[in-house]
Amino acid sequence: MLVVETIAKIRREHDRGKSIKAIMRDTGLSRNTIRKAIRAESAQFSYQRAPRPRPQLGAFAKQLDGFLEQNERAVKRDRLRLSRIHDLLQREGFAGSYDAVRRYAARWKVERRDGAAVDPGQLYIPLSFAPGEAYQFDWSHEDFEIAGAPMRVKVAHMRLCWSRMAFRRIYPRETQEMVFDAHTCGFAYFGGVPLRGIYDNMKTAVTTVFAGKDRAFNRRFLVMMDHHRIEPVACTPAAGWEKGQVENQVHNTRESLFKPRPRFASLEEANAWLLDESLRQANKQAHPDLAGMTVAQAFEQERGALRPLGTAFDGFFESDHVASSTCLVSFDRNRYSVMAKAGRMAVQVRAYATRIVVRCNDEVVAEHPRIFGRDQVTYDPWHYVPVLARKPGALRNGAPFMDWSLPPGLAALRKALGKGNDADRRFVRVLAQVPEEGLDAVEAAILEALKAGLCSDEVILNILSRRRRPVIVEPINVLTNLQLAHPPKANCGRYDQARGLDAAA
Repeated sequence: MLVVETIAKIRREHDRGKSIKAIMRDTGLSRNTIRKAIRAESAQFSYQRAPRPRPQLGAFAKQLDGFLEQNERAVKRDRLRLSRIHDLLQREGFAGSYDAVRRYAARWKVERRDGAAVDPGQLYIPLSFAPGEAYQFDWSHEDFEIAGAPMRVKVAHMRLCWSRMAFRRIYPRETQEMVFDAHTCGFAYFGGVPLRGIYDNMKTAVTTVFAGKDRAFNRRFLVMMDHHRIEPVACTPAAGWEKGQVENQVHNTRESLFKPRPRFASLEEANAWLLDESLRQANKQAHPDLAGMTVAQAFEQERGALRPLGTAFDGFFESDHVASSTCLVSFDRNRYSVMAKAGRMAVQVRAYATRIVVRCNDEVVAEHPRIFGRDQVTYDPWHYVPVLARKPGALRNGAPFMDWSLPPGLAALRKALGKGNDADRRFVRVLAQVPEEGLDAVEAAILEALKAGLCSDEVILNILSRRRRPVIVEPINVLTNLQLAHPPKANCGRYDQARGLDAAA
């Protein structure tokens, strides 16, 4: 295409009487091009490509129109790719190339769009927020390599709407307790709490979607919102622009941080790296609305507008279970041990993001680090000590006692007693005293007996008995020099008078 300067020069020289042949020699352009420039209405004109014949596609144009119209009406999931349409046409005898189908589909879309009004649903209204007014929350699914194995992780994204400060945290699941933990960590990271939270209609927060903005929120989610005094706002379904900031954060994070696939030894290491990267980006990224200010600098101003943090929210998901006769509770396809007194009892499992707490009759009967695999078992050997006292033979082959790392005193006693049924029975007698006497007291008694060269359960139990002394009650301090205000008088004659009265009667 000729530039405006060249066209203007051709037109000036022609007006001054210079021939087309001379202009051709000076510019190196063809005669037709120079004539077109001279005849143009202005110094700016564009080349219009004439429609070219489509001999291969001509007989199949109507069929291709049908495919394209069907795609327009279908939902996004059911639409055919152009490569698939090309394949279907080839089965009907079409001998043309894929590019011919692609170019025809592009022209078809342009022709359909010409003269049509713009869909208001494709237009958006810019949103404005005050400092500390709102935040947006969303999840994304990313591919990581954790401990040498590929893992699909869930990333919680939180973003302050005014300063654009971003918080990200990685979790193995997208469950409700993870939502609670993400909010707790996010508010701690921001150093305060905004007034409103903007969410999509995720199942961990919204139970039912009604017409308009009416929602039935999850009960536990509302408890968390009330704890932080936050007003929850749910977006309209399929209206991602209502929380467009966090939607863009999800896309930008995936492109800038998660490609190529990150590799870490653990999720804790990955979260530490992600936190450092979030701070680095905040210090580097310019704020889109505040000229001359970075996101980190805007966040320092917004921090003062946030409400102060209160007490930490006890964010757990509770479910009812029954402990088995082997003192195990099944949760999330894994099993956790509980105290022996909770065996065969109804218990409540409180699942946190990183731990499991089991309660029975309002008493904590187990607490374990949470595991996220399948068909795994977590034992606490101390839970089985009361059962072991009645079945000491289980010490040798009991699953909870395999590779049990005993405290130093108990380990020394176990070694000194040796192996065998009698040795197991004697060791269990001492071990059974730990729930009643406490580990420190039993350890001290064992060390005292071993120091004296006595390796006997009877001696250790005797030491514990001697140390279990009754409480000495201090005597009352009675003053011996007390004096009565009206001391009694010694008068034995009163008895004689009484006898006389009796005789007279």
